[in-house]
Amino acid sequence: MTKPSVYLETSFISYLTARPSRDLIVAGHQAITAEWWENRRHEFELFISPVVIEEAKLGDPQAAAKRRD
Repeated sequence: MTKPSVYLETSFISYLTARPSRDLIVAGHQAITAEWWENRRHEFELFISPVVIEEAKLGDPQAAAKRRD
């Protein structure tokens, strides 16, 4: 049986790799994203686009390296 497909955009990758935020809403998004990544990602075929890769390369070099990995 084929897995459903999910397209991951840059904001997902950023929430997953960013240092914890003090902003409660952003922290909540980070927590939900991390929980989904740990517990649900294996249920799906995951995709990103070349645009996401290019966007993830931008900004602070250390943060960009985490997003790339």
